[in-house]
Parts: sequence; C-alpha cells; structure tokens
Amino acid sequence: MLIRRTSLAAAVAVATLGLLAAGPAFADYAKPPEHLLKVLKAPPPPAPNIDPSGQRLLLTTAQTYPSITRVAQPYLKLAGVRLEPKNRSRHDTPGGYGIPACVADFTLVEIVSGKSTKVNLPQGCAGGAQWSADGSRFAFQNAVDTSVQLWVGDAATGQVKQVPNVQLNPIFGSTVQWLGGSQNLLVKLVPANQGPAPSNGGTPTGPDAQESLGSSGESSTYEARDTLTSVHDEKLFAYYGASQLAVVDAAAGSVRPVGQPALYNDVNAAPDGVHVLTETLKAPFSHAVTYQRFANDVAVLDLANGRNTVLASLPLADRVPVHGVPEGPRGYDWRSTDPATLVYAEALDKGDWKVSVPHRDRVLMLKAPFTGKPVEIARTAQRFEGFAWSADPAVSFQFENDENRHWMQARIVDVDQPKKEGRLLWDMSSDELYGNPGNLVFKRLPSGAPVVRQEGNTVFLRGQGASPQGDRPFLDALDLATLKSERLFRSDADAYEQFLGFSNTPGRFLTWHQSVMDPPNAFVRLLGERINDAKAGEAQFQSKPAALTKLVDPTPEVRQIQKRLVTYKRADGVDLSFTLYTPPGYKEGQRVPAILYAYPADFANAAQAGQVSGSQQTFTRLQPYRLMLLAGYAIIDNASFPIVGDPKNAYDTYLEQLEADAKAAVDKAVELGVVDRNRIGVTGHSHGGLMTANLIAHTNLFKAGVATSGSYNKTFTPFGFQNERRSVWQAQDVYLKASPFFYADKIKLPLLLVHGEDDANPGTEPFQSRKLYQAIRGNGGTTRLVMLPNEPHWYTALESNEQLVSEMLNWFDTYVKNAK
Repeated sequence: MLIRRTSLAAAVAVATLGLLAAGPAFADYAKPPEHLLKVLKAPPPPAPNIDPSGQRLLLTTAQTYPSITRVAQPYLKLAGVRLEPKNRSRHDTPGGYGIPACVADFTLVEIVSGKSTKVNLPQGCAGGAQWSADGSRFAFQNAVDTSVQLWVGDAATGQVKQVPNVQLNPIFGSTVQWLGGSQNLLVKLVPANQGPAPSNGGTPTGPDAQESLGSSGESSTYEARDTLTSVHDEKLFAYYGASQLAVVDAAAGSVRPVGQPALYNDVNAAPDGVHVLTETLKAPFSHAVTYQRFANDVAVLDLANGRNTVLASLPLADRVPVHGVPEGPRGYDWRSTDPATLVYAEALDKGDWKVSVPHRDRVLMLKAPFTGKPVEIARTAQRFEGFAWSADPAVSFQFENDENRHWMQARIVDVDQPKKEGRLLWDMSSDELYGNPGNLVFKRLPSGAPVVRQEGNTVFLRGQGASPQGDRPFLDALDLATLKSERLFRSDADAYEQFLGFSNTPGRFLTWHQSVMDPPNAFVRLLGERINDAKAGEAQFQSKPAALTKLVDPTPEVRQIQKRLVTYKRADGVDLSFTLYTPPGYKEGQRVPAILYAYPADFANAAQAGQVSGSQQTFTRLQPYRLMLLAGYAIIDNASFPIVGDPKNAYDTYLEQLEADAKAAVDKAVELGVVDRNRIGVTGHSHGGLMTANLIAHTNLFKAGVATSGSYNKTFTPFGFQNERRSVWQAQDVYLKASPFFYADKIKLPLLLVHGEDDANPGTEPFQSRKLYQAIRGNGGTTRLVMLPNEPHWYTALESNEQLVSEMLNWFDTYVKNAK
C-alpha cells in the first residue's frame, strides 16, 4: 500500500529532525535483506495432537503469514467481535490479537507403524481439527469466499469431505463440537431465510448516546473493545450474531435443526449428548462494554424434544469490580462423570476481592431435569476456579485462587459428600516455578467428556520442570493415598522434550523432542527400569526413545547461532536471568552490538520473581527482533524484568524496578565480554513497548529503542493496568510516573514507534503511539512513527512483518551499530 505526503512543508519538517536517516518516511512496503527474508518466511514446526484413542497423531502446520490482501478484507466491529460480513468468518482471534491462522497442512501419523498420511485440504482457509471421542474422525471449519463450511475427515484414510448444506456462524465461538460418544456434531448455523443485512443507506440514523445515572461500582479499562456505537450497530450485532443450532450426522451428512434461532454465545453439550448448556445474549445491548458482559439467559436445551429450560436470567454486567467477578451464578459446566449434571459458582463477596468475608464463593450442583433445587457442594475461602473430574466419582480435584497473594490451593474432594472435608493437595504461590508439581493429565471417556487419567490409585502430572539451569519437562505419577509423586520421565539436560500423551499400548507414551540443533519431532518412549540419575540427584524411570516423525530443519543457517542461559542478580538481590544469543560466526571475546528484549512481569514475592523460566535447549526460531542476529547483533533475550510487591501498591516503585532490571541485565551482558556497552538497543511489545519508552526516557543504558504497540499514557487506562488495581483518581502519581508521554521532553535518544492501525486491545489503542510521537517531535527528539495498515495488536501480514524487520534493522544499524 502506497502512502504519500500531502504537504511539502510537513516533509521538510520531518527531514529537519533528521528522521530520514532511518529510511524513507513514506513509501511502499519495505523488505529486509534476502537472507533475513528467507528465514522470516520459513514454515513453523507443526503442532501435535494425539487422538483420544491413542492410535494416531495429527500434525497441524499453520500458514506462516497471510498476505496483506487477506488481512485487509473488510470487516465489522461489533461489541468486541470483528467479523467479515461476506462469509461471516472471524477477522480476529477470540482474544482480538490477530487474524486466525489458516492451516497449511494436516498430516496423520499412526503411532504403532509410523505410517504417515497427508490430508488433501480443500481450497480456502481451514481451521484446526477436533477429534471425535473414539478418534475415528476429525472435523474442521473451512472459510471460503461466501461462507464457512464444515468438513469431516476419516482418520484411517485421511480422506475429507464437505458436509453439504451447512453454513457455519463462528462469530461467538463454540461453533462445532462432537456430541457425546456418537458420530454426531452440534453446530451453529447461519439461520435460513434470514434476508439481507440491515442497512442505514450509508447515513447515520442518530448520535451515539450513553448515560450513567449515578450507579456505584467500578468498570474495568479492559472491558471496552470495538463497542457498539449506534442503533444500526445494534441491528447488525443482532443480525450477524443470530445462529441456528443443528445436529449433523457426520456419516450420513444429514442436518437436523433444533430450537429457534437466537444469539447463542457459549454452547456446551453434556456428556449424554442430549442436553446442551446455552448462553443466549439479549437486548438491550450496551455501548460501554463488549458482548461478554451483555445480559443473557443461561438455559439447557434438550436436543431430543427441543425443550428449553431457563436456569438464570443475568443482567448487564457493566459494573464488575476490577479483578473481580459478576454477581449471581457464573461458570456453569458439566460434571464429566454424570450424564447431565451442572456445577456452577456464586460470589459471596459481591464479586469484589476488597470485601472481607470468610468465604468468597459457594459452589452448587444441579442435576437433570434441572427443575429441582441446586445442592451446595462447597464453599471456598478464595475464588473458585473449577473442578478436574476423575473417572472415579468419589475423586475430584477442586481449585481456588487468591489473586491478591498470587496463591492457589487444590483439594481432593468427593462432591457427593460435601460435608466430608477434602484433602489438601497443593497450597502454594501461583508464581512458583521450581516447586510447581505440574498439571494433571487427562483422557477422554467414551462419552467424550474429559477426566483425569487414573490407573488404580495413581494419577499423572506433566510439568515444565523449571530449574536454575532452565526447564526440563517431566512426567510424574501421583499416589492418591500418600500424595507423593514419583518421576517417570524427565527431559535430558541437552534437549527440550515434553510429554505429549499416552498411546493405546500400555506403558507407551509420546513426547515432543527438540534441541538447539534438532527440529521438533515426536518420539515414542516406553516406561523402563528404574535407575538413579546421578546428575539430577533423583531416582527416575528411563526409557529409550524411537523417533516417530522425521521433520527436517527449514533454516539450517540458523543453527550457527549460539545461545546460553545467563543468571545474575539485581542490585537489591533479586535473582534474574536472560538467554544470550550470539550471531553466526561469533568468536569468543569479540564485543558486538546487542539488542535487549523483555516483557515486565508482576510478582507478589521476590523468591518467585527470580526463578528461571524457559530453556536454552529449544530449537532456535527467529521472531522479527531475533532476525537481527543475522545482521551481526547479539540478543539479550527474555531478560527478567520483575515488578515485585503487593499487587495493591507494587507499581509505586515501577520505574525504579524497571531501571534496576535494565542496569543489571546490561552490566551482566557487558561483563561476559560479549556485548559492547556503547552499542546496545532495547525493544519490547505491548507492556514491553511501555518499558522500552520508559528506559529511553529515564536511562542512558541504551543508544536507541524500538517500541511496538505500546501504551504510553496510562491515564487513558484509568481503571487499572497490568497488576495495578487502583484507579488514576486513587493513585494519580503512579499513573503519571509510569507514563513516558509526560517525560517526552526527556526522550532525546532515538525511539522508533510501530503500531497496528487496527489495534483492538483497549490498553494499547493506536492513538497512544501517535500522541507520543507528536510529543517527542514537538520537543525536538529523534523519533519515527510507523503505523501498519489493517494490523491488530499482533502483526499478521507478511508485508507488515517484512516492514517491521526492515524498520528495526535500519533503526538499530543507524543509531546503535553505526552510532557515532
């Protein structure tokens, strides 16, 4: 896309500030050098997915980057949803951070024989696949020019076929799901005979009017994204949001509509495959918040007879406390071990963590036919987070969380005996990495319902295995009688190998293995004899792996890059770490220019803040900023930037901690003899963009910065940001101090600002970069603003990413590598 200046005077003003040194201010999309471009466009590794029966592995490879033509397709912004009216496909991910990736390749791999079958995908943009309960079929959506289709594949042959007469409506998600253990699918369809979309003739029908009549209660900054702005928007929302539920026979291809069209938001089928939990949005629609906060009816629909039983009518939730929950019933879900039993929670503290109560939530259970009185099965001291169900009805895992302390608890309970006290399983900081016991391993029942995998008195845990030397993923067996774990598998220290799942052969399981030199591949392992690992100082089971897949390295030139984990301390004693990448051909002792990348994280306790996360043994892939390695830079990657303290006031010292984090990282990189102190740049995205601008404003540690999609004036997120709970009216000094906009007169070091024109993240709206650019420019600073057309919070189009890499390279070469 060509963007031209309309004013010669404006162009002269830009040149006067010396901005053209970094390249032309306005031009067609730029491209980086060919050797960077080749790596940028390399295909990503596939994502593995074992079928519920444990017989096959499905490898899904996503498209690397769509074209700007795809990203620039017209779309509507309707109450937090971006949709393309031409075919009703989602223009963004559910979180609103980019165009959903199209699947480039499906490959089926038989676990026993290793036989590989490539699936011939239809024309269009295929989505991810969903396995049937028995693993014999998989279903996926496919967006074409005028509709979103439903396709079903045969796992044995890899053959796929379109289900005729199905036009899906994926606007709110939960669009396609398998029903129980059957071969039937529950889908959301575009209603038949809906007629044309409402039109206002291109002329506004009236103003966008809102009012508040003095109601008390908070409203979060992050509740508003692409909100409705007119009566016409409301009509479009009702038109495009309406869907018809239907049951599809995957074998016969028949379609049976059930019930009447409605604004179905969440739809969730019970294990019996007959009852469906629905959440139906209803008017009046708010112009202040997104659809997730709209008034709605929660009901159960009987697919056999079409009967609809309303469980709750919930009002508009536009006054939910920051970091709180709505009042009334919430979090409805099915009990996996019953045909049709619902479990849900209700706040006992008005949903407000600031209210002091002995119990924050109560948990209730309601059985079919849903006309009786619900039974209270638990009260939780902190916020209820849900159950993990075991196939044994007497064993369930109950989770609760204290967001203020960053603390979690898990108990083993029998929900059918609520008066019987549960056994405490875990009681720990939710930030804890080294002592994290891992996550429960699940399997599917014949009904398709997920349950914790249990063999006798043993359940299984999978975890990242964080340690001071980096992550070493593991598989453990937890004895429910003693609550002690025994290690079954741990990744070797010179690789990064994750547990994927069990196969249908007893004692056999799959892992996803990679190393610095080896691309990710699936391995098959057998639980073998117990040995003693002297290095790890622990007993474990060892098994010899066999490679199931043989994926090749798409970018062998990247293997020349070396990386290492580096640990060090902040001035106040907090442990920190980063991964240091050195460019191809680097010779020890040589000092090279460097770029620091970080994303600040909030911690309630310094002990957890200093724990190492990540691994230097992963297969190296280069995101845009890492491509600078191929231009001769070292990368100080994922540097620890903790903001430590009580969430109620941690941001009182945000700037001081930010500067201390940066100084510690720079000093350590220089101490290693790798980095030239006088040639270091800094970059970060989103909250990391704010970090970058603040470091450029308040320190002299860096020669230049590149801030992408940041938020630079926190007064425009007045009801909180990150872990800051106070509003700007309660902590004005904190908001001002964290905002580089108010220090634009101090930004004399070169700062490149990049932002997506269509950023939907409420905290990082595009005007934030425009205003900071204007402020720096007006104060005589060196800056450049690049607004990427049609891009959301994360940049999706190939052309946009080529531009980003080119901009970063030109900026850092000019102001860091070749700085005078």
